[in-house]
Amino acid sequence: MRSIALVTIAATILLLSLWIPTDSIAGAAEQQVCDVSADYSLGAEDYSEAIRRHVEVVRQHPGNALAQYHLGFALGMLGDRKAEVRDYQRAKALGLRNWDLLLNLGLAQMETGDLNAATESMRQAVHFGGDHSESHFNLALVEERLGLLADAEHETLASLQLGPGQPDARNLLGVIYAQQGRTARASQVWHELVRDVPDYEPARTNLSFLSSRSEVPNGEMAAVALPIPVAAVTAMKDEHKTSLARMQHTAESETNEISGGK
Repeated sequence: MRSIALVTIAATILLLSLWIPTDSIAGAAEQQVCDVSADYSLGAEDYSEAIRRHVEVVRQHPGNALAQYHLGFALGMLGDRKAEVRDYQRAKALGLRNWDLLLNLGLAQMETGDLNAATESMRQAVHFGGDHSESHFNLALVEERLGLLADAEHETLASLQLGPGQPDARNLLGVIYAQQGRTARASQVWHELVRDVPDYEPARTNLSFLSSRSEVPNGEMAAVALPIPVAAVTAMKDEHKTSLARMQHTAESETNEISGGK
């Protein structure tokens, strides 16, 4: 059993695809949109109804990758991880390459314990969505869990470059430094985090732990992820409700929203 109890927070965010960039879909699928009523239920967080409606859309249009993705998302929100992974993989097989699909696939694979598959999915999410801090952070999180500390450090720093104020990424960086034996740098990260975000408890916990030990053995961390990815979504759903509810259903309106028509 691992003896180190540094605290990490898995502030993973499941993102719902609101549009499809023209370079992310194979062939004619680039013009796909999802059913209005099905996505209305999804935006309203009526996941059972969203599943029912999306199943019907997929039955009638088995090549609709976006509908397959949204079906997986709804299933995941009700806790069916295996079905969620299955439908994300089907959407991917149909040609969908949205970075958030790949991120969500990686998160679901993390929850089913398939960390190697999750790492590959997260790396693809970074490839297609390298300008999003979330993709780098979540890749760092799974790499840290696998003990790939140098890679995890690189991705955490990339995430922080895109979003410097992220407390969870800053805390994760401290955890990585501590595991690498760079305790002075870890302490500095956590002290600065406590200064900037006084109510961020994980940093205080880690500082207290660090001060009680003269050394943190590399690779002996029991990372306490509070909350786990699904709980993080539940806790943050109010923050994202607006973006879920205003889903657009034509290629033109979706492009306008992304290009600045918020």
